[in-house]
Amino acid sequence: MDHTGMRMHMSGPMWMPTAPPTLERLLAWHPQPLPVEPLACLLALALYGSAVWRLRRRGDRWPLHRTLLWTTGVLTVAEVTCTGVGGYGMGMLSVHMVQHMVLAMLSPILLLLGAPVTLALRALPTAGHGRTGPREVLTRLLHSRLARVVSSPLFTLPLFIASLYGLYSTPLFDLLMSSWLGHEWMLAHFLVTGLLFFWPILDPAPRRPSHLLRLLELFIGMPFHAFFGIAVMMSSTLIAGFFALPPAAWHLSPLADQNTGGGIAWAFSEIPTLLVLMALLVQWAGSDRRTAARTDRQADRDHDAELTAYNAYLTRLATRDN
Repeated sequence: MDHTGMRMHMSGPMWMPTAPPTLERLLAWHPQPLPVEPLACLLALALYGSAVWRLRRRGDRWPLHRTLLWTTGVLTVAEVTCTGVGGYGMGMLSVHMVQHMVLAMLSPILLLLGAPVTLALRALPTAGHGRTGPREVLTRLLHSRLARVVSSPLFTLPLFIASLYGLYSTPLFDLLMSSWLGHEWMLAHFLVTGLLFFWPILDPAPRRPSHLLRLLELFIGMPFHAFFGIAVMMSSTLIAGFFALPPAAWHLSPLADQNTGGGIAWAFSEIPTLLVLMALLVQWAGSDRRTAARTDRQADRDHDAELTAYNAYLTRLATRDN
């Protein structure tokens, strides 16, 4: 590891590398004033792992692919917050845009495909009669008015779009980047916004829209990221004054770097679209299989009463016509 390249200074709101960015420095560990992200990622892995262990201890199974997806999602968060990506993101819009796209559009998908809410509902113990435990609190929250509001596309779509245009086209971005706490809040906002947007699409509780409506929600939101990227690439002025003066040793053109950042935002929208589309198609096929199986079981129980009634209806129509 190049320790010289990772020396820090306090010229910005966070510690920032002084040496020009390289792939090795981007992937290297990046110290922070407070280890918020590393601790949060370790806690997320520990809680999920303990829930899976609880299920297995009592003989229940939990799909391995869901554990792998959750772990990968947590690692993507760590990769863009705990490494040099986080440090260089304080001086380069292109690297910052990688952080934004991963936290808002990749990590949430992987985390939600890990089905943490379903895991929690299965792993948490049921409280005794007349008592309220964590499982009961979670169930009430999922069926609350608040959950219905924040899972509605009337809320998630405007929030998803505003996190782009409302942030970068106003002084709010420079204000948040000027302090470590503001920057941490912004990173958390990217992740929470992505989770809220993709939650009703990938895991539709508490609402139960059809798969077609969920696809529609996806295709309404995704183009806004592509349009944003194109607008950034076409801009002849800097959209954020914070990146106007990168360290001289980097030999970096802020406008050229901004153009790269716009290209990243434009191209990145394809990745989550494909991931979510594949996940929805798999869920759709599984739902059809379960529906067919339920229909077959019901037919076996009532000796195909539904089909018999339908045939009798057709017979009555034919008799009436004659």
